[in-house]
Amino acid sequence: MKKLLTILKSKKTIDWVKAFSVAFVIVLLVRGLIFEPFTIPSPSMEKTLLTGDFILVNKLSYGPRLIRTPLSMPFVDRKWYSEAISLPYYRFFGTPDVEHNDVLVFNYPMEEEFPVDHRTHFIKRCIGLPGDSIGVIDSKVFVNGKAIAETESIQYNYTIQSSQKLDSAFLAENDITEGGLISEKGDYSFSLTKANAEKIKALPYVKNIAMNSEKNELWDETVFPYKSFFPWNADNFGVLYIPKAGDTLQLDTNSINLYERLITIYEKNTLTVINNKVVINGDTTDKYVTKMNYYFMMGDNRHNSMDSRYWGFLPEDHIVGKVWIVFYSYDKAKEKVRWNRCFDGVN
Repeated sequence: MKKLLTILKSKKTIDWVKAFSVAFVIVLLVRGLIFEPFTIPSPSMEKTLLTGDFILVNKLSYGPRLIRTPLSMPFVDRKWYSEAISLPYYRFFGTPDVEHNDVLVFNYPMEEEFPVDHRTHFIKRCIGLPGDSIGVIDSKVFVNGKAIAETESIQYNYTIQSSQKLDSAFLAENDITEGGLISEKGDYSFSLTKANAEKIKALPYVKNIAMNSEKNELWDETVFPYKSFFPWNADNFGVLYIPKAGDTLQLDTNSINLYERLITIYEKNTLTVINNKVVINGDTTDKYVTKMNYYFMMGDNRHNSMDSRYWGFLPEDHIVGKVWIVFYSYDKAKEKVRWNRCFDGVN
């Protein structure tokens, strides 16, 4: 009898292990190939996405990527992996069909110390597609020479002069989550949508309100490509061409600053400049043919976003998927659920 119970218990345990294993594999497949949840940790995409939003990313939109480092521990810290087996970039269903204004999740391209699929996840809006030319003039974004229409959620930093204190009630009434007092004279700096700025401008105690903007040719050395020959800043940037696969890039001692990282880090070539001549993989050349498509990303919170203006091109192989919905949202500051945002689509 005891022997029979032991057998039955053993069979039950085996069945549980089988069921758990099947469920675990299904979860991995769904997470790796179809949908994956992410949280929004920063305000770089406000008011489109808020800190505390939980989103679902649709990987089928652009074709799921083949796992680059299969020897990885799922659901744990990104350092739990081995590069003993490293697979080449491959995307099911071909080249991702990204469109202008899509909101993407991607791996942060500046973390070359990690494999691509273990780099930090960023969320931004796609402004420039492969083959586009991007420019920013006085904070206005131009694609191929035409000013783009902005969504209502786009924010900029504004300086406000007020004759009375702008307290927490003012912030709550105007849905302001970033900024504060910057001088004892009643000067404030806040991140606002243009509609919100117009509303605040009409208040009787607001003496002045102006959008912050860095002047043209006031070089910001933290802005891509970090060279004074390109005296760009976050509000006056470019014109910058976004390469597509198969493009022939013309190289000289100036343009190489735009494309050096693309050639060396993203497309795995050696590059040196000797006597003002570009040498790629040991050959002197003034041309380079790109292997991948590239994209230009910007956050909707324009003055508070670490995006392509600061790190340049987004390679195709770094794209994870398209943001689909906010399935849950929690306001940590107010300690309450934002029920009105749950199951909202993202545009």
